[in-house]
Amino acid sequence: MAASTEKIREVVESYIALVATGTAVEIADLYAEDATVEDPVGTEVRRGRESILEFYRGLEGMEARTSLGVVRIAGGEAVFHFELVTTVGEQSYTVAPIDHMVFDEDGRITAMRAFWDPTTDMSVS
Repeated sequence: MAASTEKIREVVESYIALVATGTAVEIADLYAEDATVEDPVGTEVRRGRESILEFYRGLEGMEARTSLGVVRIAGGEAVFHFELVTTVGEQSYTVAPIDHMVFDEDGRITAMRAFWDPTTDMSVS
């Protein structure tokens, strides 16, 4: 049985908030132990808690803000568009991926794939 739509939405909203202000541990806690992350799609697939922690450690300590756009949830899966703006010194970097997540019956993320291209989908201001 899939997690409820409400639970999935709650996890997606938590994920978006934590990407901006959370720790790698807090984000990894949203994932199942043997989950996968492919961000962006076409890069190496990270599998398991340690690899996921390593990936999200890159966000820690950054000045960032996020905003959630369209969310669609069906059959224990979600796709959503969001914007992440990070600021380093005088520069701001914006990326707006579309993420796809699969959830287990407890509402933990079992797979995440982020659709964006670092060569064309990131803006600097």
